[in-house]
Amino acid sequence: MNYCPGCLKEGYKTYCNSCRNLLFGGKKVEHVLPFSRPDFDQDKLNHSEKLSISGIQIKHSLFLDGSKLKLCERDGTYILKPIPHGPFNNLEHVPANEHISMQIASQVFNINTASNAIIYFSDGQMAYITKRFDVAEDGTKLSQEDFAQIMQRSEPLNGKNYKYDSSYEDIAKYMRTYINAYPIEAEKFYKLVLYNYLISNGDAHLKNFSLYRNIEFGDYLLTPAYDILNTSLHVPGESDTALELFSGGYTTEAYKAGSKYTREDFYEFGLKVMNTTSPKRMEKILNEMLQNADKIKELVDKSFLPDELKKVYLDSIQIRRERMRR
Repeated sequence: MNYCPGCLKEGYKTYCNSCRNLLFGGKKVEHVLPFSRPDFDQDKLNHSEKLSISGIQIKHSLFLDGSKLKLCERDGTYILKPIPHGPFNNLEHVPANEHISMQIASQVFNINTASNAIIYFSDGQMAYITKRFDVAEDGTKLSQEDFAQIMQRSEPLNGKNYKYDSSYEDIAKYMRTYINAYPIEAEKFYKLVLYNYLISNGDAHLKNFSLYRNIEFGDYLLTPAYDILNTSLHVPGESDTALELFSGGYTTEAYKAGSKYTREDFYEFGLKVMNTTSPKRMEKILNEMLQNADKIKELVDKSFLPDELKKVYLDSIQIRRERMRR
């Protein structure tokens, strides 16, 4: 069976029309790049100081020239993320992992995500592509800052772990300061934290949450979600979350008893983050994370992960789901 490399819809050998509209403005862009991985690596080497986009994975800018995607030094409208190199497990499947994690977020849980798809180099190697949400259709760069920048945290000032020495509650506190429509955005943030936990994303750190300025009204909002993947496929035994849930070293009695986050932790976290929301509304959001197991399995089965990792992926979700029920 053939699946669209974007949304995983059945019956397609390349991108479906909906994905072409979403990613490429309706242009007939193919799922194979007009250059190979060695070509990419050489270009990356030649321009390594100019082309870096912050993050651990190798990333490169692309722009659309007619219906062809091309490498560029600046002003790109797409980010290409090939298979990374490093000491971790199953790295050849990182693009497929990020793709399915982002698709589940948007298709199952209605989380606003950066548009994305699987794409291939001309020599057949898989990569992940995402459309930049900080560039408007007319090329205008939108004002965007991640929470490491907002909190004024950096490696020279705060050490190598500056992205991790914080909490999700701290992010919410800064959101209250900068976001006028905080109650609405707080719900989105709460849901995103829950989702990262559900799929075992142990690398959702400060730089993976951002705000951007709404062009129409001039206020700040959460950006679409990005850089989501199940890190347990690559780093077994990694911590459950990149950041602590609570600030100030606070822990619930349930966490003290088992050293794992459970429903009590997420319920109390919700009360702190969404103090203007009724407990019933918060419970509804939490319960949504425990549903749709069949939809998740259907998407994972269609994904570009190998069968053995599909099982690991689904098993890890089941473990987290059980914790979130307690």
